Amino acid sequence: MDTGDNAWVLVCSAMVLFMTPGLAFFYGGMVRSKNILGMLMQNFFSMGLVSVLWLAFVFSLAFGEDLGGGLLGNFQFVGLNGIGTAADAIPGLALTIAPLTFVAFQLMFAVITPALITGAIADRMRFGAWVVFLGAWVVLVYAPIAHWVFSPGGWLFQLGALDFAGGTVVHINAGIAALALVLVIGKRKGWPGDAMPPHSLPLTLLGTGILWFGWFGFNAGSALGANSVAAQAFINTHMAAAAGMLGWLLVERIKGGHATTLGAASGAVAGLVAITPCAGFVGGWSPIVIGLAAGVICFLAIQLKFKFGYDDSLDVIAVHLVGGILGSILLGVFADSGVNSAGVDGLLTGGGAALLGKQFVAVGATLAWSFVVSLILAKVIDATMGLRVTPDEEAEGLDQTQHAEAGYSYGDFGSMGRIG
Repeated sequence: MDTGDNAWVLVCSAMVLFMTPGLAFFYGGMVRSKNILGMLMQNFFSMGLVSVLWLAFVFSLAFGEDLGGGLLGNFQFVGLNGIGTAADAIPGLALTIAPLTFVAFQLMFAVITPALITGAIADRMRFGAWVVFLGAWVVLVYAPIAHWVFSPGGWLFQLGALDFAGGTVVHINAGIAALALVLVIGKRKGWPGDAMPPHSLPLTLLGTGILWFGWFGFNAGSALGANSVAAQAFINTHMAAAAGMLGWLLVERIKGGHATTLGAASGAVAGLVAITPCAGFVGGWSPIVIGLAAGVICFLAIQLKFKFGYDDSLDVIAVHLVGGILGSILLGVFADSGVNSAGVDGLLTGGGAALLGKQFVAVGATLAWSFVVSLILAKVIDATMGLRVTPDEEAEGLDQTQHAEAGYSYGDFGSMGRIG
């Protein structure tokens, strides 16, 4: 074990965990004030339930010895039993970090991935239904796809598809699951006719800053060492976020006449999403091109929900699904084996179209599995316990109806601070 590598990845694990509260504030600022605690709770609860399931058996399903066909791991690490301290404790990986450090790092990915979904179903999902969906989804959707892509025994890993930090496993996976859930739960009352503006853009910008900071751990930490690949992933992450912000604001200014703070936040996140699969495999100008493309294309993708009539409350599909697909495909174009010897060259770096084809396979497989299983889960939960709050509860807000609390309590004070 290299103590420097181990320390770096432990710090990155904490940074990635911090992204989930950051995401909660990013989303929380965008909902109406009566629903902010509902949004925060859905995100924070993922930190609890997913963590316990991860230790119990989900890590084993994702990274245990392959059961055959590259589809799922076995139960060798149930309760983290047998994880040990050897460098080769996890099948197929020769680590320079402690196996438990790897467990912790991957746990934080598992925590935030389903939390991404919550932005799409904001303002209308019952908390109890979210609890059941979250637990089932992590087992039936996240664990298999993580095994396919991240585990050396997984079939997409064996195929040669690349995903440095989660373009397929995290962003496409959560984005397409969000679409499935939205199709079942239906539109918010009054959407799209009624105005539903964000109640606190400062909170959204605070959340964006936390996400941007945490994303250095997310991407650079995926090098699993304090090395040159981590440094490349770090700079790529920052440049793509910056370019994503600029691309989004440029199109927003052209189309709407203003560059908004919400646009700046959304553009930065779009760039971060798109660079995630590429972060440790590309260099030079590539992160800026990828970030710019994400800012422009993700902004334009928001129009899809109005065209097709699905109510993606906080644009999870436009940013995470579209951004994840874009980044995963562009990896097949810009990948450079000179940046990372574990990668291969892409279309524009002398490798031909081979990697690009594999990236399309990985994207298609993730879309198909996550959408179908998520749709079935949503329909089963809806038919048994119900996904959605009642119309009266929706009008009152999730804070009071689901948690008996208020995010903002003004008591009996009037507008000038006087009682009465």
